Amino acid sequence: MSGLQMMKSWVGALTELGLMLLALGIVAALLVGGSNLPFFGNVAGNITAFVKDLGANGLAGLIALGVILWLFSNRNVA
Repeated sequence: MSGLQMMKSWVGALTELGLMLLALGIVAALLVGGSNLPFFGNVAGNITAFVKDLGANGLAGLIALGVILWLFSNRNVA
């Protein structure tokens, strides 16, 4: 069981790192004002397109958004 626990901690740490990089990309795009930053790409445009796609899919998009929020809110990194 310790191997599974270690795997969960690694996945949690990588997810946390990804979210931090996403936040850094958003802040950098807002500060610089560029739509296509080196190493980050078009973060704000990609998020906008993702939300637009979810909204265009009606109930299926709402369910997908709920699942995504549930996955991110119920995780433990420890």
